Amino acid sequence: MEPQSSDDALKKDLFASVQTRKELGAEYESELVDSFLDRLDSRLRAQVEERVERELARRGADDDRRDPRHHRDRAGRPRRPRDNDTWFAMFSLIIAIPLSAIALGVSHGQLLPLLAVWAGIVAINGTRAVSIHARAGAEIAASHRERPRGDWH
Repeated sequence: MEPQSSDDALKKDLFASVQTRKELGAEYESELVDSFLDRLDSRLRAQVEERVERELARRGADDDRRDPRHHRDRAGRPRRPRDNDTWFAMFSLIIAIPLSAIALGVSHGQLLPLLAVWAGIVAINGTRAVSIHARAGAEIAASHRERPRGDWH
């Protein structure tokens, strides 16, 4: 006997519900409809879960082959992690202009407050760069630890 397709099983289930309604009468109609919809819902849920598991497994296999330093945006185009770094550096330089003007204005032309402002900007950007490189190194090390060893290792 051949396995039933999902559609055939669903048709048989609906036919059985209609026949049961004919036998039991209209007073059991809502219970029969609810029962059929519950079975339909569980079938749909199982199909969706199966598809999600297949897709996650497929994407997991793709992620294993992908370099952890590169990501993709929502449209699937490669996105470089350096984009955020560039924006941060540009923002810090833009904000440096009014901070420099304020430092020079408050100090009446003395250079020490201006040097303090720029030292702070350099320190913030340097700290961010060090943390980004440390995180990238940790991600690369983790990806090498998680990679299954083949016959050649």
